[in-house]
Amino acid sequence: MLEPIKPTLFGYGITTKAIAKALGGGCIFFDDKAEEPYYDDISNHILPSHLFDPDASDLEVTTPSLKPDHPLIKSSKNLLSEYDYMLTSKESPLLRADMPLPFQIWISGTNGKTTTTQMLTHLLTHRGAVSGGNIGTPLAELDPKATIWVLESSSYTLHHTKSATPNIYLLLSITPDHLDWHGDAKSYEEDKLRPLLTMREGELALVPKGLNLPTTDAFVVEYDSIEFLAEYFHIEPSQINFKAAFLEDAMLALAITRVLYDEVDYDLINSFELDANRQEELRDAQGRLWVNDTKATNIDAAIQALKAYHDHHIYLIAGGDDKGVDLTPFFVAMREFDLTLYTIGANSIKQLNLAKVYDIEAIECGTLDIAVEAIDERLDENGVGILSPAAASFDQFSSYKQRGELFMKFVRDLS
Repeated sequence: MLEPIKPTLFGYGITTKAIAKALGGGCIFFDDKAEEPYYDDISNHILPSHLFDPDASDLEVTTPSLKPDHPLIKSSKNLLSEYDYMLTSKESPLLRADMPLPFQIWISGTNGKTTTTQMLTHLLTHRGAVSGGNIGTPLAELDPKATIWVLESSSYTLHHTKSATPNIYLLLSITPDHLDWHGDAKSYEEDKLRPLLTMREGELALVPKGLNLPTTDAFVVEYDSIEFLAEYFHIEPSQINFKAAFLEDAMLALAITRVLYDEVDYDLINSFELDANRQEELRDAQGRLWVNDTKATNIDAAIQALKAYHDHHIYLIAGGDDKGVDLTPFFVAMREFDLTLYTIGANSIKQLNLAKVYDIEAIECGTLDIAVEAIDERLDENGVGILSPAAASFDQFSSYKQRGELFMKFVRDLS
């Protein structure tokens, strides 16, 4: 067998480094952070992006995060996504090994895709399932002998994917996000629905109702509520120990096991443990309830947290880098709750102005520690202090995780 053509790799990141490793190294990378050419420990050659010559490359694979208008993407003549390269290219180390691909379930959406991927993998581990993609293990490092791959699939990856296709596609609810990358809400929705273009007859797409669906050969089920999922897939939500958005995530995971094996295991789904930073509850020294929901970096995720604690007076800490998103729907939703807003971060003034328009009680805090101290003065046993920012963290923190860790520290330090 002839040696495979090693692709030119765009971006020296987790995805592309895994591909190079699977090929035994010796690949050429072009990376924005490289100031001078250098070699890594497996003989990969990393060069500055501006040195890329499209006429000297027969095949290119990009890291998902490069925007469509990036010079490397625009100049590329033979561009493939990670999914297209690994799952459909004749040069793929998987296909060249003449191994059948595992059954594939792709999961995407604006919020909840990580949790749903984890929940479904939890339900299917005894069936030989492993998870990867945008979560944890890169596609090139997944076990090819697994029976099922559960792939968390970002809109970035889907945008560049033109030929690979899932056996089941589960799309969670979508709201405008990453618009600085996709350009507009229409393009974002189109990228989320792109897998339907390649799906075949008999394959299932489970998608939110009301989207502008493309023509597809897949069997499409459109859902709009927990009630619909309960009736259509014969699942009893009262048997599930999650609430609000996590209940819907669990219902969707169970819907897939119903389709594949005609089984709904309530004990197994209820044994699933949520990750930190998603509606993570803690009690302070006085026994009062606080919630670390720092991973809620967009409006829809934050609204789901409000719904989960609708029976409390909510002392909400919100704010950060909202990337220019219209926050109006967030403030419209706030009016439905017994709520006081504490603003932090780069969009604090923007939030305060909207709070006046929508008659939301709001207190300007600026920083997280001051917000926790301000809530401490008013919080009682009937209330809940929630960090659910509806914004990214990079204006004041190194990551959403650091923001959550500091929030929990400030709460624990209260006397």
